[in-house]
Amino acid sequence: MKVFFLFVFFCASVPCYSFFAETTIQGQQPNLSIDTKGVIRVAYGNGEKIYCLTSTNNGISFSSAVLVAELPGMHLGHTRGPQIASSKNYSIISAIDKSGTIHSYRLNHLKGGWTPIADINDKKGSAVEGLMAIAADKADNFYATWLDIREGGSNNIYFSSVNGKSAKWQINALVYKSPDKHVCECCKPNIIIREGKLVIGFRNWFMGSRDIYYSVSYNKGKSFSEASKSGTGTWQLNACPMDGGSLGFDSNGNVSAAWRRNGDVYYWSENQVEIKLGTGRDVSMAQNRNQIYIAWQDKKMVSAINLNTKKNTLLGSGVSPKIYILNNGKVICFWEEDKVLRYKLI
Repeated sequence: MKVFFLFVFFCASVPCYSFFAETTIQGQQPNLSIDTKGVIRVAYGNGEKIYCLTSTNNGISFSSAVLVAELPGMHLGHTRGPQIASSKNYSIISAIDKSGTIHSYRLNHLKGGWTPIADINDKKGSAVEGLMAIAADKADNFYATWLDIREGGSNNIYFSSVNGKSAKWQINALVYKSPDKHVCECCKPNIIIREGKLVIGFRNWFMGSRDIYYSVSYNKGKSFSEASKSGTGTWQLNACPMDGGSLGFDSNGNVSAAWRRNGDVYYWSENQVEIKLGTGRDVSMAQNRNQIYIAWQDKKMVSAINLNTKKNTLLGSGVSPKIYILNNGKVICFWEEDKVLRYKLI
């Protein structure tokens, strides 16, 4: 009996990663989506294969990995890799190969089974940098943004959309071209939508600075506003930081952003003063009307801060954290450690 209680105490004292308890999941660059019913799907890459995990109990446990597709020459690592978004009836995963093609795969939630649909970029070889993001609204519309070199061979911000019932993405549109010929060449753009407000965020290259900008659409991407700068400071840098930050909406529906400037992490919302949070990189933010969580890595240690309570939680060692607020109000963070997936509920 004494041995039993010692065993129980030990199990309660160490981190538990649910589906990692029995087996190690090899993979990189986990990205997560939550559909309208609260089902969690995690897309990630392992070599040239794309996998998906599913949870129907708010991240307490996950299914076995399902092979979505095998993509020769897939971009993977340093914020490159499969992206996922979910709506009411569909989920879509995107992934880019090194020839610059953006592939996409669709899941019908009722029928099951991932199937390939049309490529997202309509210009062959235009997405060679391998950096993009996707989002979905509640009405089965999906939106994508990426770095695209079709304008004079320099990376700028492009956009497309598709309805979940369709297998063909819309004609691609240029959202932003920097007056200095290109945006930051190796920083991942971001895209979010809430109640018809669609926002694309990206790290710009303008007058020698690598600052975070954003552009807004109120008509599902038919047109976008002139790009505006996030925050008040600037980062003069003649190099690429490989860190595109994260986007969100505050409680009033204003655009907010979290990002790295030099070695520091900042949070900012429209009409507010930016806040310095700490030191680090690879910033990820999750925000709804009631909560704001920001995760980042510092010297390969991943942590997350609750901006409402100012509580900072050390999550573990690794890189590339991605943090999300679940439908039950809990928070989940995924990251990778030596090409192994990790996650923790907060």
